[in-house]
Amino acid sequence: MLKVLIAEDDLMIADLAEEVLVEHGYEVCGIARTVVEAVTLARHHRPDLAILDLRLADGGLGTEIAAQLRPFDGLGILYATANISQVVLTDVDGTACLSKPYRSADLLRSLEIVVEIVATGVTRLPLPPGLQILHPASPPQLAVPA
Repeated sequence: MLKVLIAEDDLMIADLAEEVLVEHGYEVCGIARTVVEAVTLARHHRPDLAILDLRLADGGLGTEIAAQLRPFDGLGILYATANISQVVLTDVDGTACLSKPYRSADLLRSLEIVVEIVATGVTRLPLPPGLQILHPASPPQLAVPA
């Protein structure tokens, strides 16, 4: 059974996600509304997956959680956000990003894809609507002397 951490400041969204995940065999190890709560839960429970909202209750960002959890080997990170057009994420930040609003089936398929990417480095298509796989950051462009 895979353990999932949910960091979401909208408790209705978090509760619905938890209900769907539990119904489909996941163990939800906690719901956090802030960066501090999420990091504390993750350090205590060592989840396999994290579903992170980008903007949290304390003004914190899901990327702050991901940065603090980087040392956790094999942690799959799925962002779920309505603000996808306002931010640039790469594989340094996590594995994938799902646009809100999403259907329960799309959340479940997205988590399957994250698990597959963490395990093998690739995924099978098709992706659910609104899911973006996070790609490597572009290498810095070097100026070539004239």
